[in-house]
Amino acid sequence: MRIGTLTQRLGTTTHAVRFCERHGLLPAPERTENGYREYSEADAERLRLLIGLRQLDLSLSQAAQLAALCSEGRCEQVSAELRSVLAHKRADLRRRIAEMRYLDRHLAHLEGDLAAGEPPRPLITLGKEDRHDRAL
Repeated sequence: MRIGTLTQRLGTTTHAVRFCERHGLLPAPERTENGYREYSEADAERLRLLIGLRQLDLSLSQAAQLAALCSEGRCEQVSAELRSVLAHKRADLRRRIAEMRYLDRHLAHLEGDLAAGEPPRPLITLGKEDRHDRAL
């Protein structure tokens, strides 16, 4: 399949496909007599997995490594690695959600006090001394 068909099928861009080729994330495709790139089903599946892994917020290098392993027929190893990675990702996500909820509560409190005519400086620094032991 040509690059246009591949990009439509996977919902990506020609720029993204060429980026993957340049950086060795996707093997260089065969070329037709007239020089067009000709992608195989294996190329499409590798790129689909790479895109899916990136959508899970895996780093590009980690996603590329896992996609390469699967394209080599070692998908069981990828599944095992993903179980560990996803557990860490979910723990990090829960931490980030808690931080966002804290921030939302703080902003709502500040917004309410500002609407009531309170000056902003004491409100912004209020409680700062309680946060010295929290990593922000």
